[in-house]
Amino acid sequence: MNISLFLEKCYCGERKRMNLFERFGLSHELMAMIKDMGFDTPTKIQELSIPHILKRKDVIGESATGSGKTLAFGCGIVENVIPGKGIQALVLTPTRELTQQVEGFLKKMSRCLKMTTVYGGVSLENQVEELKSADVVVATPGRLLDHLQRGTIDLSQIKVFVLDEADRMFDMGFIDDVEKIISQCPRERQNLFFSATISTKVRELADKHINNPEMVSGIKMVDPHKLKQVYYDVPRNLKIALLIQVLSKEEEGLVMVFCNSRRNVDFVTKNLKLHKINAIAIHGGYSQNKRNKTMQTFDQGKATVLVCTDVAARGLDIDNVKQVVNYDIPRDSNDYVHRIGRTARAGEEGMVVNILCDYDHDNFSRIFRDFDFVIEKMQRPYLKKVRILMDRKPNRRDGFGSGRGRGRPSQRRRRR
Repeated sequence: MNISLFLEKCYCGERKRMNLFERFGLSHELMAMIKDMGFDTPTKIQELSIPHILKRKDVIGESATGSGKTLAFGCGIVENVIPGKGIQALVLTPTRELTQQVEGFLKKMSRCLKMTTVYGGVSLENQVEELKSADVVVATPGRLLDHLQRGTIDLSQIKVFVLDEADRMFDMGFIDDVEKIISQCPRERQNLFFSATISTKVRELADKHINNPEMVSGIKMVDPHKLKQVYYDVPRNLKIALLIQVLSKEEEGLVMVFCNSRRNVDFVTKNLKLHKINAIAIHGGYSQNKRNKTMQTFDQGKATVLVCTDVAARGLDIDNVKQVVNYDIPRDSNDYVHRIGRTARAGEEGMVVNILCDYDHDNFSRIFRDFDFVIEKMQRPYLKKVRILMDRKPNRRDGFGSGRGRGRPSQRRRRR
């Protein structure tokens, strides 16, 4: 073999074994933790943002759930926070589930720092006790504001402020609380804003609180060549029958079914279970304990179909999603982008199925106006009659009915 070719192969083999995070100049302790977590190649958002974060610059990052942003801002927190010197890093998230996920991930990145979560639905007294020794706090805005008003948290030592899912903060009406919290932090701090989409409102918020930020984008996590999008246009009373048929053909992997309302989530879930489809639901009306149990069931593979609303699903990092089904088409076209971004990741193939009826047409048209997607129209298959469990007060947009195109009284069973 040519000696130069041999040396080149040796070099390439060594480069493949090398952990590419080493290029960032991270501390030995942090590098060891990252290796233990099994990461060796940075994602796009990590590649672009970590160098700026380590230089303590302000960063605005455009990045979807599952793209690796927690590790990115976690590097800044772990490298800059000194244990035992008070609360020096604050991460604001819009949901309780995301708060728990972020804290759990940060704990894996550092054994020295004391992390704690602050969110509603659990004992405030226990949080007060944990805050006394915390170095890093991951919180939802409402409960954190409660602590500020009670004087049970001190933000005067904050070095790193992270606003995660900034666009969702606006969607959920939390932005006033966020503004009040920011006002309680020191002026001299590092600001890290991450958002799935950098909307005008997010830019205005950043302009108000950040000077000369570095703008980075890692939104291309979904491989468009491996993502197939299709739609069916059916009468509203055939929606559930079509959904059942679509899910009955899915053999492996997880499926996320999105609805626009809690009512539809409950309706769809109970009818999928009626037809022996292993489905579980999550929405904002669930208690924290029920949410935790739901996600534990889904993570353990005891259920293969998760029926959810956008608000409940946002922030949940779920791997191996083979298919996304839009039982309802979202009113906001950006939510469509968030939904489909759940599949076709990391080189895997994915499918998006949209089930339309008359009341979805306006929302679906809006998606085509705002984005250049290729979504193939599918011929409606023959649908067998299905038994439907109805609500006591049927919603005209629930989309229930039989495969014959008309729901008969004999097919309906009211809840007792």
